[in-house]
Amino acid sequence: MSNCENCSKHKAMEIINKFKNMPNEAIHCLQQIQEVFGYLPEEYITEISKSLNVPVSNLYGIITFYTWFRLTPRAKYNIDVCLGTACFINGADALLDELQLRLGIKMGESTADGMFSLTNTRCVGCCGLAPVLTINGEVYGKVKREDIKGILENLK
Repeated sequence: MSNCENCSKHKAMEIINKFKNMPNEAIHCLQQIQEVFGYLPEEYITEISKSLNVPVSNLYGIITFYTWFRLTPRAKYNIDVCLGTACFINGADALLDELQLRLGIKMGESTADGMFSLTNTRCVGCCGLAPVLTINGEVYGKVKREDIKGILENLK
């Protein structure tokens, strides 16, 4: 195990212990653990449950309710498709379909090679550029279904 891995594990346990017996702080604890790893490793969800006295099922309820929580590591390229009203009306669903087809994954999944993950968001704040997708935070506006192939090829 590398020194960096030990640091992350140590930091995670410090966070969990900081919230010991504080069930109302579950969201904050989960957020801070995700900041350490970039996602929520299953083993730490169990530790949080024990330390905060919150059932694991309640933690998974929180994790699956809030879209910013992730149970798997994100890929090198994180593609978020905006499905807000303006984007949806202007064809975001077609972009999502094309991305799923070309990448061979569904929403919330990552490619086996760790290159791409696909998620959605409700609003990027660029409604005038609808439909919009972001890749690692970079905004792509007025995207058409036929643009997807070129966008993905430029990333490889």
